[in-house]
Order: sequence, then C-alpha cells, then structure tokens
Amino acid sequence: MTTENLSEEFKARLEDFFANIIDPKDMAKSIRRLNYIIALGIIRESETLHIEIDNIEDNYYWLNKLAEVLDPYLDAE
Repeated sequence: MTTENLSEEFKARLEDFFANIIDPKDMAKSIRRLNYIIALGIIRESETLHIEIDNIEDNYYWLNKLAEVLDPYLDAE
C-alpha cells in the first residue's frame, strides 16, 4: 500500500492521531502485545478456531507489518 492512494483528509487524521493521541512506539508495542495474546489464545483454543485460522493468520501478519511501520523493531540489529 502506498501513500499515493490515501486522501489528504485521511493523511491529516493519521498524522493527528500519532502526533496528539498516541506515540507510534507505544502503538507498535500494543499491537505486538495484542498479537501475542491472540496467538496464545489460538494455541489454547485451536480446536474451536479451525474455520477462521486463515483469516486470523492474515490479520496477525498485517498487524505485525503495521507494528513494524510504526516502530521497526525486527529490522534493528
């Protein structure tokens, strides 16, 4: 996804969100924590979630990508 596809209003809202509401590093930390909790829940309740496993895997991937955009933790050496 490129920023060329985003409207100016959306860009302004996003900038306002990260400038005035939450720090990007805190948001990335929260996303990673949530992903951990979701993964742990899936492991513990795997029999009940087989139908949604593909959807959950996709969402887990994209949330991690968003966390990396906000705070490139995994790329750091």
